Amino acid sequence: MPKQKTHKGMQKRFKVTASGKAKHRKAFRGHILGKKSGNRKRHLRQDGIITGPRAAVIRDALRPGM
Repeated sequence: MPKQKTHKGMQKRFKVTASGKAKHRKAFRGHILGKKSGNRKRHLRQDGIITGPRAAVIRDALRPGM
């Protein structure tokens, strides 16, 4: 059997927490910020959290490097 490799694209975008959830940076924060409200931009600053089966898929893709 060949070794399972870490998915490098996911490695750059996700971190796995101690409880097994996946953290990621939220989208729509890069540019064109003038028309977005402060409230909206403040909420975009916080990391997004993924739980459940989708987090398990991310964990499996990052497994060798974890």
